[in-house]
Amino acid sequence: MKLISWNVNGLRAVIKKNFAEFVSEHNPDILCLQETKARPEQVDLPLEMAGYSHYWCSAEKAGYSGTVIFSKIEPISVQQGIGIDEHDREGRVVTLEFADYYVVTVYTPNSQNELKRLPYRQSWDRDFLAFVKDLEKNKPVIFCGDLNVAHTEIDLARPKANRKSAGFSDEERAGFDQIVAAGFVDTFRHFYPEKVDEYSWWSYRGGARAKNVGWRIDYFCVSASLTDSLASAAIHQDVLGSDHCPVSITLK
Repeated sequence: MKLISWNVNGLRAVIKKNFAEFVSEHNPDILCLQETKARPEQVDLPLEMAGYSHYWCSAEKAGYSGTVIFSKIEPISVQQGIGIDEHDREGRVVTLEFADYYVVTVYTPNSQNELKRLPYRQSWDRDFLAFVKDLEKNKPVIFCGDLNVAHTEIDLARPKANRKSAGFSDEERAGFDQIVAAGFVDTFRHFYPEKVDEYSWWSYRGGARAKNVGWRIDYFCVSASLTDSLASAAIHQDVLGSDHCPVSITLK
């Protein structure tokens, strides 16, 4: 069972690039996308998506945010959002329930320049963690997406220069600490606790991607009870088309 997550930074744009080839090559059972920037009726899906059902959560604001899950397996139930209107207007979460676990894709709000949206971001972090912990009362949870935080210093190329930047503030990192404290496992670090130079996002400025001056801000996190089912976790830095690259896990 292969699950892939990718912030595509505009689904209509990436479809015109390498999206169909990416799907054909990797052939995920479940594909979670963030920052779709589109409603489903605005997107002409390639033929490679014919075997998937799709479940969307679009923002009220046109061309902004948005998430979707493509799945070859029919879910038991589907939920858009986390049940809090303040958060759900931005189309940031889709949840599919399967027999043995939930799959949640999330596009976490950015704290923005000068951390002007940090208070809202902290509220989001608390409410999203409460949401997935509530799901976990019923069955294990897999959640993935752009969490907009590099957790530790090895998760970005230049930690000292970005100490107070959005995505590496003490407050945002503490939010990820709470995810770990709540029992969720960062799957990439589960397999590669000390691995460096593995990033999932690069600025478009200054040739950052060519120089690998990046950040690891895209994750798969799972309930601790699922760790024995993990076969692998990967970051696909060779996949272009967005300022993010896909991340994946394989379950036994």
